[in-house]
Amino acid sequence: MDLEFAGEVWHWRGPAPYFFVTVPDPESAAIESASAQVTYGWGMIPVRARIGATRWTTSLWPKDGRYVVPLKVKIRAAEGIELGDVVTVGLRVDV
Repeated sequence: MDLEFAGEVWHWRGPAPYFFVTVPDPESAAIESASAQVTYGWGMIPVRARIGATRWTTSLWPKDGRYVVPLKVKIRAAEGIELGDVVTVGLRVDV
């Protein structure tokens, strides 16, 4: 399953601060429909992600009925991504 969407980069200031992009409702619903086939526990969904020319593997985290894409420092640095930027994210979920 290949998905593409745009979303705003936000920051979670929890005990381990991180930056994320939230997967919109329609795309989250599509992922949820395939989740039983691909999750490895705790609702985490392994994906191949892309922003611009940067590609990486990660896992989507379930949050508030949707999923979020974590953005590591090296990903943000490679693409010049800042808090509040709207980015286009490509995801591949191997079903």
